[in-house]
Formats: sequence, C-alpha cells, structure tokens
Amino acid sequence: MSDSDYVMVMPRPGTAADFQRREIATPQPGEGQVLLRQQAVGLNFLDVYHRNGTYPWPVERDLVPGSEGAGVVEAVGPDVTGLRVGDRVAYTLPLNAYASARLIAADRLVRVPDGITAQQAATLMLKGLTAHYLITSTFPIRPGMIALVQAAAGGVGQIIGPWIRAQGGTVIGTAGGAEKTALARDLGYDHVIDYGAQDVAARVAEITGGKGVNVVYDGVGQATWKGSLASLAVRGMMVSFGQSSGAVAPVPMAELGAKSLFLTRPTLFQHIADPAELQSRAAEMFAALADGKISAQVSHQFPLAEVARAHDALEARQTTGATVLIP
Repeated sequence: MSDSDYVMVMPRPGTAADFQRREIATPQPGEGQVLLRQQAVGLNFLDVYHRNGTYPWPVERDLVPGSEGAGVVEAVGPDVTGLRVGDRVAYTLPLNAYASARLIAADRLVRVPDGITAQQAATLMLKGLTAHYLITSTFPIRPGMIALVQAAAGGVGQIIGPWIRAQGGTVIGTAGGAEKTALARDLGYDHVIDYGAQDVAARVAEITGGKGVNVVYDGVGQATWKGSLASLAVRGMMVSFGQSSGAVAPVPMAELGAKSLFLTRPTLFQHIADPAELQSRAAEMFAALADGKISAQVSHQFPLAEVARAHDALEARQTTGATVLIP
C-alpha cells in the first residue's frame, strides 16, 4: 500500500489550468471491487470533453477525469472471482482514471496478455475497442470496400487504418501537414490526403473514379463534416464517432437524401456495457495486436501530476498518436 496516493481533480468545468492535485488515503475495495495500482493512464479527447463540461458531469463537483488505464491488482474485495493480487489488467470508461490508485468493479477489467506493456494496454483500451466496434459492428468492413478515415494520424486513426487493410478493405486517410501525412503513409494507408492543402472530397473522387467511399469514420466533427458527406458513395454510411473540432450542427435530412446516405452516431459504452462483450472485444483486439494487424505505439508520455500540460498539448494538436500519463 502507498502512503502518498493522489488524484488529479477538476473542482468545476474549466481549462487545464484548473486541475488540482489532491492527496488521498489508499482506498480499500468493497464487494465486487478491485484496488488497482495504476501504471499508465491513457489520454483522450474524451477527457477534454469531461474536463470542460462539453459532456455533462456525473457529479456535482470534484470530477476526476480519465477513461482508460492499466496496472496491477493490489487488493480484491469480497465476492471477486477470476482475479488475484498481482494480475496485470486494463480497463476503459469508468471515470476517475487520473489517480495513482483506484477502485474499480472487477467485471470492468480485462487481463493484459504477456508481451503487452501497461502503457500499450492503457492506450489501446478506449481507442482500440473503438476501432474494433466501428469496423466490426457499426459498419463491418469486407474485402473490396473503401473507407475514409478522418484524422488518420490520431489515436483511433493509427489503429483503424491498418485494421481496415487487414480486413481486406482499401483505406484513405486525412491528416494535416507533412509530418502527419508521412506518418499515415508509414502506417499503411493506401492513400493520404493533406486536408490543409487539398480538397478532401475532390481528391476522394479522383481516387475512387468518382464513385466515393462506402463509409467514412469521422471523429473530428464540425471541421470535416461537409467533406465527409461529400466523399460518400450512393448509399454510403457516415459514422460520426467524435467531435474533436466541435459539435456538428443539426443535419437537414435532404443532405442525406441526395445520395440515400446512412448516418449514425455510435458510442463505445453501448458496445462494452455487457461484461461478456467487453471480454470478447478485448480478446479480439489483443489478438490483432499479437498478429501484427494493429500496433500500439506510445508517442508521448507525461507525468500524471502534469496532466494540465498534457491537455494543453492535446488541444493544441501538438501530439501525434497515443499519449499516456504515468502516475
């Protein structure tokens, strides 16, 4: 047990400068709970949405953000089966990840296979499981399909692009600037569009011979919305799974009717709420990593106590790929 555990707290919705470090007593697990000694915490735009109040707070005050992490089981509560002290585990979506140690329901944890580090697991849980449900459930990729991924050099983009190719699809990615477009090419994207220098929809039309793509996976939102819709083929599907550039304005149905388009706004929680489904999806994700279909490269690390600096870098788009916070 540690005598110096702490959490990074937001006392109210606000900017990264409002984070406060608070020392806590090491919590003790109750029925069905595990005490997790955290080794790495993933950083995501979802954390920003919680921090600034874009997503309603689930508490009146003193929110501890953070939605994914990995570490070692330090203690188990009554009625916990299948997990023991010393097990390496990871999770996503229960908040309160910005902590050196935390309590979590045992059925929200998945085992981390040998050969995968805590840092890799922490960055894969939210982004990797998101990529998994997008290409297996929301719009299942089959051989011969063409997909457009907005923000190919981002956290989800670095995972979903290679995975689409592994499923037999062709994948077009967008990125901003020479460094990020080069990264997307290195990841194996079949085509990469610099959205700062090229018209995305026009370039997609050139690549596809005017047909457009079967699906767009768009986690950017406001800034990419029009280009995403314009890039779709007749009866294509627009998958809006995030809004890092801002919320999308209400969509007139006529915009969809012009090409009989489908539109969906899925979220990860509904795809892993059932513990059995969580375990199944995580197993397939870790297997894809082991098979080399996807990778889990940690590009940036910050001390958890310096989470404000990490948030500033994320919002300024100074990070590329996965970032972890180290307690």
